[in-house]
Amino acid sequence: MTYSVIGRCPRTGRLGLGIATYSLAVGGRCEGVMANVGVCKTQAFPNRTNDPLGIKLLAQGYLPARVMEILAGNDTEHGFRQIAIMDRDGKVAAHTGPGCRGWAGYKEAADCVAFGNGLLGPQVLDGMIAGFLERPGEALEYRLMRAIEGGRDAGGQGPADAHRAERSAAIKVVDRRDYPDIDVRVDVHETAVEELRRVLEEFKLYEEFYRGRDADPSKAIPQDVFVKQLEAARMKEKA
Repeated sequence: MTYSVIGRCPRTGRLGLGIATYSLAVGGRCEGVMANVGVCKTQAFPNRTNDPLGIKLLAQGYLPARVMEILAGNDTEHGFRQIAIMDRDGKVAAHTGPGCRGWAGYKEAADCVAFGNGLLGPQVLDGMIAGFLERPGEALEYRLMRAIEGGRDAGGQGPADAHRAERSAAIKVVDRRDYPDIDVRVDVHETAVEELRRVLEEFKLYEEFYRGRDADPSKAIPQDVFVKQLEAARMKEKA
């Protein structure tokens, strides 16, 4: 029982994925995102080797449709997988095997693919796509966050009479560098999507501070000083 979105920003070239699920610690299973290459995400009954292999093949120049064919040929249980692949140019391929449980499927739109299994129905994917497309000028992490929230608000996981709460969630975005630009997650929480929004908003307050500290350590203020400045600004806003 999982719903996810992979996407890109055509203006900046950033790539990313967002995911929410009944399973725990899903952020640790988001290996398939690489700057300047693409995104590959396997779920339902995931084969952990698929995503690193998919990224390796994309890096070698294979198109997503061909990558999907290779993954299928390399996996005797491909029918139990749900996979979405996007390259850096926005070309996509998606697959939902007949072995996925509950309502399962995917939907493509401009620069994104929403997909999920064990869902209330196709309206969950509609909500995700609407969330992603709502504010196209926003940073990719916010668009992914809106997609997850859209899926939750459209009913999320499980049938209406047996809803399954989202217990973990994550967003991962890469820029044009080798390490994640955004990597936020909630491993265990009774309302993981709401908590992910809180974590993302909090991290964004620190984002420029961390970048400045990395780029010019000699001018970096101590982090506890920055935190005090942040708290003072919050108090001023409340006054």
